[in-house]
Amino acid sequence: MHGISSQTLFAILERHKRLENALLEDQSLQNAIQINKDYAAMTPLVECVQKWFQVKKEYENLVQMQEIEEDIKLLVEEEKKLLRQRLEALSYEIRILLLPKDEDDARGAILEIRAGTGGEEAALFAADLMRMYTRYGTLQKWKIEILHVHYSDHAGVKDVGLLIQGKDVYAQLKFEAGVHRVQRVPKTESSGRVHTSAATVAVLPEVEEIDIVIDEKDLRIDVFRSSGPGGQSVNTTDSAVRITHLPTGIVVSQQDEKSQHKNKAKALKVLRSRLYDAKKYQEDMERSQSRQQQVGRGDRSERIRTYNFPQGRLTDHRIKLTLHYLPEILEGERLGEVITALMTYARAEQLAEQEMQLSSETSLS
Repeated sequence: MHGISSQTLFAILERHKRLENALLEDQSLQNAIQINKDYAAMTPLVECVQKWFQVKKEYENLVQMQEIEEDIKLLVEEEKKLLRQRLEALSYEIRILLLPKDEDDARGAILEIRAGTGGEEAALFAADLMRMYTRYGTLQKWKIEILHVHYSDHAGVKDVGLLIQGKDVYAQLKFEAGVHRVQRVPKTESSGRVHTSAATVAVLPEVEEIDIVIDEKDLRIDVFRSSGPGGQSVNTTDSAVRITHLPTGIVVSQQDEKSQHKNKAKALKVLRSRLYDAKKYQEDMERSQSRQQQVGRGDRSERIRTYNFPQGRLTDHRIKLTLHYLPEILEGERLGEVITALMTYARAEQLAEQEMQLSSETSLS
């Protein structure tokens, strides 16, 4: 087994067996739920480990047979080669299953897009990104709700927040966070000169009240009248809500609903996600001070991607990925290829780190 000892694999099987026995014992409801959850989470790994031992046994039997019967040596060699390939494939699968899981991967996400440098052209690009993620989410059969949106004067988007719910939403979208740059000729440019503008994307895991408890004493809540493009009032009641979290200074405004109560509920949802994300970011920084991950996420100042319209090209700078079907990506139809490449690269990074740790442990033992 490459990198992982047989003792480790036996320990995995023993832990699974202990959990199985614990399920048969009298437990409190809370303990029973947790044990059942741990047992279910381990099952795919255990099945893979069992297959590995089974294939290893078949390989050892062939070696013994080869020593006894010389006349079938060539036939056995071919079979041994196939079994070695199977062992390698199972080894890789086990290493993948042993990688630490991001507990937030299965969550929904709050995706925020904000127009950056570039004036109206940046707002139009932010609207393009909003459409791209909405189209992709629809193709994934995710549920998408607009939490807030502020339009510019020419059909662009100054900023927008989307609540996206479905299977593994955060796992797929978390690497989208950062600065997205666009290079194209604006419709208002008569000389045909290419302009560069940008929009910022933030991706927060969707969290519930149980995940982040907010003390009402830590909040300042202001109400005001909603305003549309240009600042004009869009209703005659103070239904818009601005919530300031005093300990952190985080401010969330919500005005899209006509009901003050609904605006407050949406604002609190966004606030919880921002507080959770800030807490998690701090924990990640403390854990990873000794290394620098190549695939970043969450840093709004990092330029991650360029959309070049004249060349029909998308380039993701973190993994040096270049694709030449920009229209299909912006329609959401082929955005999945970019997302898959980022997820694969991140997993390869984790595997490389795991190999370094295993090598270090082996050299010390």
